[in-house]
Amino acid sequence: MEQPEDTAHALAEIAGIVVRSLADRRGMSFTTASTLGRLEREGPARLTVLAAAEGVAQPSMTQLVQRLEQQGLASRISDPDDGRVSLVAITDAGRTVLAERRREREARLVSLLATLPEDERQALGAAMGTALPLVRRMVNAAERAGHGHRGDN
Repeated sequence: MEQPEDTAHALAEIAGIVVRSLADRRGMSFTTASTLGRLEREGPARLTVLAAAEGVAQPSMTQLVQRLEQQGLASRISDPDDGRVSLVAITDAGRTVLAERRREREARLVSLLATLPEDERQALGAAMGTALPLVRRMVNAAERAGHGHRGDN
Protein backbone atom coordinates (compact mmCIF):
# COMPACT_ATOMS: atom_id res chain seq x y z
CA MET A 1 0.00 0.00 0.00
CA GLU A 2 1.29 3.47 -0.88
CA GLN A 3 2.27 5.70 2.00
CA PRO A 4 1.23 9.39 2.07
CA GLU A 5 4.90 10.30 1.59
CA ASP A 6 4.99 8.31 -1.68
CA THR A 7 1.89 10.07 -2.99
CA ALA A 8 3.25 13.45 -1.88
CA HIS A 9 6.55 12.77 -3.65
CA ALA A 10 4.77 11.72 -6.86
CA LEU A 11 2.50 14.79 -6.81
CA ALA A 12 5.47 17.10 -6.24
CA GLU A 13 7.40 15.46 -9.08
CA ILE A 14 4.45 15.71 -11.46
CA ALA A 15 3.89 19.35 -10.54
CA GLY A 16 7.56 20.17 -11.09
CA ILE A 17 7.71 18.41 -14.45
CA VAL A 18 4.54 20.09 -15.70
CA VAL A 19 5.53 23.56 -14.44
CA ARG A 20 8.99 23.31 -16.03
CA SER A 21 7.66 22.04 -19.34
CA LEU A 22 4.99 24.76 -19.52
CA ALA A 23 7.10 27.63 -18.20
CA ASP A 24 6.54 30.92 -19.97
CA ARG A 25 9.67 31.52 -21.97
CA ARG A 26 8.68 35.14 -22.68
CA GLY A 27 9.55 36.54 -19.30
CA MET A 28 6.39 36.44 -17.18
CA SER A 29 7.31 34.97 -13.82
CA PHE A 30 5.19 32.43 -12.02
CA THR A 31 4.39 35.00 -9.30
CA THR A 32 3.32 37.56 -11.90
CA ALA A 33 1.03 35.09 -13.64
CA SER A 34 -0.30 33.82 -10.32
CA THR A 35 -1.04 37.37 -9.15
CA LEU A 36 -2.89 38.21 -12.36
CA GLY A 37 -4.82 34.95 -12.12
CA ARG A 38 -5.79 35.72 -8.52
CA LEU A 39 -7.02 39.19 -9.53
CA GLU A 40 -9.03 37.65 -12.33
CA ARG A 41 -10.59 34.98 -10.08
CA GLU A 42 -11.09 36.96 -6.88
CA GLY A 43 -11.44 40.54 -8.09
CA PRO A 44 -9.63 43.69 -6.95
CA ALA A 45 -7.50 43.36 -3.83
CA ARG A 46 -5.32 45.39 -1.52
CA LEU A 47 -1.64 45.15 -2.20
CA THR A 48 -1.00 43.74 1.29
CA VAL A 49 -3.56 40.99 0.69
CA LEU A 50 -1.93 40.10 -2.63
CA ALA A 51 1.52 39.96 -1.06
CA ALA A 52 0.32 37.63 1.70
CA ALA A 53 -1.65 35.44 -0.70
CA GLU A 54 1.32 35.08 -3.06
CA GLY A 55 3.82 34.56 -0.25
CA VAL A 56 6.02 37.54 -1.09
CA ALA A 57 7.13 40.60 0.87
CA GLN A 58 5.06 43.75 0.42
CA PRO A 59 7.92 45.69 -1.27
CA SER A 60 8.27 42.88 -3.82
CA MET A 61 4.53 42.94 -4.53
CA THR A 62 4.67 46.73 -4.84
CA GLN A 63 7.33 46.38 -7.54
CA LEU A 64 5.40 43.62 -9.29
CA VAL A 65 2.20 45.69 -9.32
CA GLN A 66 4.11 48.71 -10.65
CA ARG A 67 5.43 46.56 -13.52
CA LEU A 68 1.91 45.26 -14.21
CA GLU A 69 0.61 48.83 -14.28
CA GLN A 70 3.40 49.92 -16.67
CA GLN A 71 2.51 47.00 -18.95
CA GLY A 72 -1.19 47.89 -18.80
CA LEU A 73 -2.08 44.51 -17.25
CA ALA A 74 -3.31 45.89 -13.91
CA SER A 75 -4.47 49.20 -12.51
CA ARG A 76 -5.17 50.73 -9.13
CA ILE A 77 -8.73 51.68 -8.33
CA SER A 78 -10.39 53.25 -5.30
CA ASP A 79 -11.82 50.88 -2.74
CA PRO A 80 -15.61 51.43 -2.88
CA ASP A 81 -15.78 50.79 0.89
CA ASP A 82 -12.92 53.15 1.82
CA GLY A 83 -11.94 55.86 -0.65
CA ARG A 84 -8.59 56.33 1.11
CA VAL A 85 -7.52 52.83 0.08
CA SER A 86 -6.56 51.70 -3.39
CA LEU A 87 -7.09 48.24 -4.77
CA VAL A 88 -5.22 46.46 -7.53
CA ALA A 89 -7.43 45.25 -10.39
CA ILE A 90 -6.72 43.30 -13.55
CA THR A 91 -7.33 45.16 -16.82
CA ASP A 92 -8.88 43.83 -20.01
CA ALA A 93 -5.34 43.59 -21.42
CA GLY A 94 -4.37 41.48 -18.40
CA ARG A 95 -7.31 39.17 -19.02
CA THR A 96 -6.29 38.87 -22.67
CA VAL A 97 -2.71 37.94 -21.72
CA LEU A 98 -3.94 35.29 -19.28
CA ALA A 99 -6.31 33.82 -21.87
CA GLU A 100 -3.47 33.68 -24.41
CA ARG A 101 -1.18 32.00 -21.88
CA ARG A 102 -3.88 29.40 -21.13
CA ARG A 103 -4.41 28.68 -24.83
CA GLU A 104 -0.65 28.29 -25.35
CA ARG A 105 -0.32 26.08 -22.27
CA GLU A 106 -3.17 23.84 -23.38
CA ALA A 107 -1.80 23.62 -26.93
CA ARG A 108 1.59 22.61 -25.51
CA LEU A 109 -0.06 19.93 -23.37
CA VAL A 110 -2.05 18.62 -26.33
CA SER A 111 1.20 18.41 -28.28
CA LEU A 112 2.89 16.52 -25.45
CA LEU A 113 -0.07 14.17 -25.08
CA ALA A 114 0.08 13.42 -28.79
CA THR A 115 3.46 11.76 -28.21
CA LEU A 116 1.79 9.03 -26.11
CA PRO A 117 0.10 5.95 -27.55
CA GLU A 118 -3.70 6.04 -27.40
CA ASP A 119 -3.97 3.55 -24.53
CA GLU A 120 -1.57 5.63 -22.42
CA ARG A 121 -3.49 8.84 -23.23
CA GLN A 122 -6.69 7.10 -22.13
CA ALA A 123 -5.04 5.88 -18.91
CA LEU A 124 -3.69 9.35 -18.14
CA GLY A 125 -7.09 10.90 -18.84
CA ALA A 126 -8.77 8.45 -16.47
CA ALA A 127 -6.14 9.12 -13.79
CA MET A 128 -6.65 12.89 -14.15
CA GLY A 129 -10.42 12.45 -13.92
CA THR A 130 -9.87 10.77 -10.55
CA ALA A 131 -6.98 12.91 -9.28
CA LEU A 132 -8.16 16.42 -10.16
CA PRO A 133 -11.28 16.52 -7.94
CA LEU A 134 -9.34 14.92 -5.08
CA VAL A 135 -6.46 17.40 -5.35
CA ARG A 136 -8.88 20.34 -5.58
CA ARG A 137 -10.75 19.14 -2.49
CA MET A 138 -7.49 18.58 -0.59
CA VAL A 139 -6.11 22.03 -1.46
CA ASN A 140 -9.41 23.79 -0.73
CA ALA A 141 -9.63 22.08 2.67
CA ALA A 142 -6.05 23.13 3.47
CA GLU A 143 -6.75 26.73 2.42
CA ARG A 144 -9.90 26.86 4.56
CA ALA A 145 -7.88 25.54 7.50
CA GLY A 146 -5.27 28.24 6.91
CA HIS A 147 -2.57 25.87 5.68
CA GLY A 148 -2.69 26.95 2.04
CA HIS A 149 0.34 28.21 0.22
CA ARG A 150 0.07 29.73 -3.23
CA GLY A 151 -2.55 29.40 -5.87
CA ASP A 152 -1.76 28.80 -9.66
CA ASN A 153 -3.27 30.02 -12.63
